[in-house]
Amino acid sequence: MFKNIITLFIILITLFVTACKKNLAEINRNPNAVEDPQPDYLLTAAEKTAADNYWGADNNFNSSLLLIQHWAKIQYTEPDRYIFSNSSFTSLWNTGYAQVITNLNTIIRFPDEKANKNYKAVATILRSWTFQLLTDAYGAIPYKESGKIKETLTPVYDSQKEVYFGLLDELKTAADALDPAAGSISGDVLFGGSLDGWKKFARALRLRIALRIADREPEKAREVISEVTASLSLLIAGNGEAARLVYDKPPLQNPMAAWFSTRDDYRVGKTIIDKLYALNDPRLAVFADKPADLSVTSYVGVPSGLTNSDANNLGFSKTSKPDSVFFRSDANPAVILSYPEVLFNLAEAAARGLYNGNAADLYKQAVTASLQQYQIADNTVISTYLNQPAVAYNPANYKKSIGEQKWIALYGQGLEAFAEWRRLDYPQLAPGASGVLDGKIPVRFIYPGTEQSLNGANYKAAVAAQGTDDLLTKLWFDVN
Repeated sequence: MFKNIITLFIILITLFVTACKKNLAEINRNPNAVEDPQPDYLLTAAEKTAADNYWGADNNFNSSLLLIQHWAKIQYTEPDRYIFSNSSFTSLWNTGYAQVITNLNTIIRFPDEKANKNYKAVATILRSWTFQLLTDAYGAIPYKESGKIKETLTPVYDSQKEVYFGLLDELKTAADALDPAAGSISGDVLFGGSLDGWKKFARALRLRIALRIADREPEKAREVISEVTASLSLLIAGNGEAARLVYDKPPLQNPMAAWFSTRDDYRVGKTIIDKLYALNDPRLAVFADKPADLSVTSYVGVPSGLTNSDANNLGFSKTSKPDSVFFRSDANPAVILSYPEVLFNLAEAAARGLYNGNAADLYKQAVTASLQQYQIADNTVISTYLNQPAVAYNPANYKKSIGEQKWIALYGQGLEAFAEWRRLDYPQLAPGASGVLDGKIPVRFIYPGTEQSLNGANYKAAVAAQGTDDLLTKLWFDVN
């Protein structure tokens, strides 16, 4: 009898515990989580998150746009003085890995019946761009083992060379895999489902990366450039074919517009305004507004790296904000890879002897395309601009000609402009007036502090191979 009571008691306890576990599972279920994710929704989310991460505050106008001196701060000037910590650059890393790459890896791993091979190729191309941004900024990064949570929670860092080489191969394979016969894709807010658009983007990315490695690995660069220029019709061939996210409908809110709707702490940098004035550059009126104070009749830029008091003393109403076009959701797309960039890259490849083209002609086409990108289409205006001695292509110093004009053309694209400035060494920028790095400008992002605690052994190995984890350690591609 006693044994039966004990047995009954055990059964009741077991049932109670089982019921509790079930209830707890129900309670702890995230009602917002997608239990059966679909490739089109994941693709939309990845594209929007990636573009916002690239175009928004943390990685663009509160860091790289300041370093490259397109913009400057009129208050809260610490980032403009290079006062950063290992928590300053977490957004590019955390969002890139935890959201963008995770969503794209999910698409890539779907069975074929759930996501056709075009979804997987597109996801691979977009993931490659995200990895390119990460390695451009930090150097060595988790790449080959990234996202393989079932295999490891502490992925090894791959060297920058390994990452770039891997991306060149991935992009080629993905572009070749795109096939209209394999089915259409939905949820694509970048190219509207155009497989040709994705092919051109992939090839243009390969051209970009080939030049990243050209100072270190010229023969590999030559090989890739030969492949992507074999048929120029398969490269981005006009401003209308650029890779860009247009914020023209909800929920595609422009992160710049969202920021400036409540804050007023940025101005156009004096460095670029002075340069545009010196060149009589018609893009000045597109890039900047005249000060709100009507007694000031010219564009007034803010010097980089001022103290808070010195910046404030210039006057909010007496300095130039970025033009209001940059605050409009419908008029300020997140430009990921433009047609002018493709032409500048072809011009440089020709100047280096890596491509059989006319560098001077391609340079002129690139500058023209940049002017046209900003609706400056008058042929007389364009011709007058190009014929200035200060604008004319100099074959004896192609890096200066291309570097300075590319810096202007990449206005607003902080991360890309930052990478190209480090690679080409033009324009020659003076450090911020009150910078804290002994007269130097940062040349990389520092790793998030969480890497030291969550992936410490691999972090230490990467730093030992690459160099001190600080703002002044040059990355592999940054030769000079």
